[in-house]
Amino acid sequence: MILHEVLLSAKLARHFKGTLRLTDLARKLQSEPARLWMLLTTHLLFVVDHSPYTRSDEPLFGNWDIFLNVINIEAQVAVTEDRLCAVLYGGEEEEIRHRDFKLTASLYVHVLRPLCWAGLLNEHRTDTGLNRRDFYTKTPLWTAALRLETDRHLQPVTRH
Repeated sequence: MILHEVLLSAKLARHFKGTLRLTDLARKLQSEPARLWMLLTTHLLFVVDHSPYTRSDEPLFGNWDIFLNVINIEAQVAVTEDRLCAVLYGGEEEEIRHRDFKLTASLYVHVLRPLCWAGLLNEHRTDTGLNRRDFYTKTPLWTAALRLETDRHLQPVTRH
């Protein structure tokens, strides 16, 4: 459903006689993968409304500038949804994990999942059920595609 919406909003596809057809722009961008990725990612992150995919009517407060800069710092090694919510909205991670699951779910649907789909974040799942923890790390595409205000505060990551 989301891919359909992204293709239509980016004017890469249109409906024609009961079928979905590529537009001339889409055909042109087939040979330009970087421009195609930028267009698709821009629409996925900034244009598509992800609210219908949540179980809550409450909007997620914040904007992409804040989200991207906070994730840039926090996901330098690995970060959980609870940690991001604590940094963005205040509170303790454990309290958020057990009591404010709607906030973490909303952050996931509106921000983290689209960033994963765009290839900018990796999602690492551990355990199952109520013990499940999801950790997010930046992909190499993150640093190649984004220039953020917080880049100057990043320390090189030690890899073993």
